[in-house]
Amino acid sequence: MAVRVAVALCTYNGAAYLEEQLLSILGQTLCPDEIVVSDDGSTDETLAVVQRVVAAASPAVNFVVLKNNTALGVTANFEQALAACSGDLIALSDQDDVWWPERLERMVAEFTRRHELQMLHADARLVDSVGTPLGFSLLKTLGVSDADRAAVHNGHAIDAYLRRNIVTGATMMVRADLVKRSRPFPAAWVHDEWVAMVAAATGLVDLLDEPLTDYRQHGGNQIGVTSLDASGKLGRLRAPRTSRNARLLARAEALQQRASGFEPAVSASVLALIDAKLAHEKRRSALPANPLLRVGPVVRGWREGDYSRFGLGLQDVLRDLVQPV
Repeated sequence: MAVRVAVALCTYNGAAYLEEQLLSILGQTLCPDEIVVSDDGSTDETLAVVQRVVAAASPAVNFVVLKNNTALGVTANFEQALAACSGDLIALSDQDDVWWPERLERMVAEFTRRHELQMLHADARLVDSVGTPLGFSLLKTLGVSDADRAAVHNGHAIDAYLRRNIVTGATMMVRADLVKRSRPFPAAWVHDEWVAMVAAATGLVDLLDEPLTDYRQHGGNQIGVTSLDASGKLGRLRAPRTSRNARLLARAEALQQRASGFEPAVSASVLALIDAKLAHEKRRSALPANPLLRVGPVVRGWREGDYSRFGLGLQDVLRDLVQPV
């Protein structure tokens, strides 16, 4: 039986770029069977753009358009879109990117070849507001290391994901069963990070090191690429730590609470790793306001290897030592 492919596309005031994105999806070498558009209360011409494209599209593609009178937010809106998809495989889509023609065909081929694969993500080419390449890729900009790539390729993605998120939803494809097993999405998590974490804890995921999407950066992205240059890193050291650490702790707590109920069952070693991640974030959140009093617990955490297992190593050590409350 042929594999049915769906696209989950979330919109919010995206009229400026949406038509180009929809046309790139409809122009795939492997056309999707279904496109679910979930609009989060747009006040611009977004829905008119959708209606125009739907009217001109092939009847072979089933369009489902969901309209939220009250905005759900990015995570809940994507959960709604994913849940509404009827395909066996679901590709996630942002409203302002452009897919390369072979994106769906390339990713479906991997799932067809590897029946145990639960989630696949890829690299992307960064472009500016008019689509001009910026000269670097998404994974390079995110600082994804060779060690992170090797962990994912070798079946140990959970190790990389517990350090930090390296998965971008706009490059993902998942099995429909993974969506069911991941729901409900915790409020503390972003949709793509949560689904990736569930996939890595319970099955096999992988990364395509090739770009399949033009990932547009235009200043109005709901979730964009954070600058990783020297000025960006310095800015993070100066940023107050309280809200960020509270967010990391909330995420670790939600993961620890849900992990024992994941299906298929999570291994004892992974559950222990998740427990250790939570303990690390609790210690970080409890660091005193006085930077001098942080030195002891931070050094102990470094010596025990927690900053390397569950973060960015020396970068996070420095952050915990100097960030203001």
